[in-house]
Amino acid sequence: MKLCVVIAACAAQLAAQPVFNVKDYGATGRKQDNARVALQQAIDACGRAGGGTVYVPPGEYTSGQLRLRSGVRFYAEAGATLFASLDGKEFDTGAKAALLYAEDVHDIAIEGRGTIDGQASYEWKPNDFVDFYIRPNQLLMEATGKPLLRSFPASFGKESVYPRLVLLLRCQDVRISGLKFLRSRSWTINPYACKHLTIDGVYIYSDQKMAVWADGIDPDSCQDVHISNSTIETGDDALVFYSADIWGPALPVENVTVTNCRLSSSSSAIKFCDGNSNAIRHVAIDNVVITNSNRGLAFMVFDGGVVEDVVISNITIETRRFDWFWWGDGDPIHFNIKRRSEVDGTRREKEPPAGIIRNVSIRNVIAHGTGTSAINGHPDSWLDGIHLDNVHLFVSHDPQAQYENTQSALTLRHARNFTMRDVDIHWDKPESPSWEDGMQVEDVKDLLLDGVDVPTRMTLKNVENVTVRQSRTPELSVSGANSRNVRVVDSEGKLTTGPEVAKGSVVRR
Repeated sequence: MKLCVVIAACAAQLAAQPVFNVKDYGATGRKQDNARVALQQAIDACGRAGGGTVYVPPGEYTSGQLRLRSGVRFYAEAGATLFASLDGKEFDTGAKAALLYAEDVHDIAIEGRGTIDGQASYEWKPNDFVDFYIRPNQLLMEATGKPLLRSFPASFGKESVYPRLVLLLRCQDVRISGLKFLRSRSWTINPYACKHLTIDGVYIYSDQKMAVWADGIDPDSCQDVHISNSTIETGDDALVFYSADIWGPALPVENVTVTNCRLSSSSSAIKFCDGNSNAIRHVAIDNVVITNSNRGLAFMVFDGGVVEDVVISNITIETRRFDWFWWGDGDPIHFNIKRRSEVDGTRREKEPPAGIIRNVSIRNVIAHGTGTSAINGHPDSWLDGIHLDNVHLFVSHDPQAQYENTQSALTLRHARNFTMRDVDIHWDKPESPSWEDGMQVEDVKDLLLDGVDVPTRMTLKNVENVTVRQSRTPELSVSGANSRNVRVVDSEGKLTTGPEVAKGSVVRR
């Protein structure tokens, strides 16, 4: 009885909230009419009233930048489409251009069953854009002798404006749910320094062949973030965690959960972004399906930040090579620590030391891909405390890809306290003549391989304190003068050691 009373009270309270129908403020619902003034007037009136719902009924509405106010629930009904204006003068100048914008507000919602459409368009042009981050791909593509074409936003370089669909700066208690976000001209949903952010049941789409820079969701410096029950199919990265200084000081990204989502990306499906100069920590990702992506899970630190205390579980991954101008190589798992100057060759004053990736658990994964899962730390900052548990990795050759770049299924370098349990690697048909070792390990300390099954040779070079237990490989090769204390226990396969390996450093039982 008490529960019924509470529900009834809540329903009455919601019914009592004022509703501000945008048509009452002059919006016509015709796409050719500029609805920006009417929409903003409805939002402002709702804010002045202390909160309520701004209601967008079925129809087509074209608008430039809208600024949300505290207490406003912006609700687009099923059958309503809000289009981002193609007139750059309708948006703020610079990076703050966005269709739905909020700054320093609280208790806001962007909800409904309608559609938000950025109307992005693209064109293929000869490449004249220097991007050091895809330079290896470019060199491989040049070697094929084919034209070096790539996608650019329409009118790129002509002072065009590329608004985000949603940009939220320093907001608190935010909910985004139910809507379809289509064809963004820049990042689709980008919150910075927001607290208590929930994104649930959204659909994000941009063209996977052409939609460069159209990321899906990019939480930057946010805390208490919950993303669930959503589908993201996008050119560029699908879900990206930043700790950068684009909008203000780089703050930690902390306390994040991602559940029950499907992701597809022409670059990385889930990315702990290279642009991390503070920290990304306390992240749990569970029950995610990754399909049709260039890269599955990406952990990258180029600006000295930290990634730590991350659990990723119950994931299926399907990757393949996309066009050369996207980051990624059809690789299901990718770890990479670098200094920014090591990527672009630009010397920087007071460049931070190499960043840190530690305490990451990846478990219950089935991954199909065409590229090498490269797990690399840095000579000055080794990966620490990484665990792969119950991971099944299938690697195949794509005859339709423009080039082949895979030699090993998995590589591991510059790591300590690394564990692989119940991991198996498979070479699928068709095979590639470039394939060599199943797994290559170099410069690693305190490594446990327990129940690891590799179909071709496994190589260990300059490794220390290694246990290979109940594992299988046709050949286990140990080399490097710094290799010592390697124990092979109850494992199948030929064991070979290089002449430089000190006697007694490798023991088989």
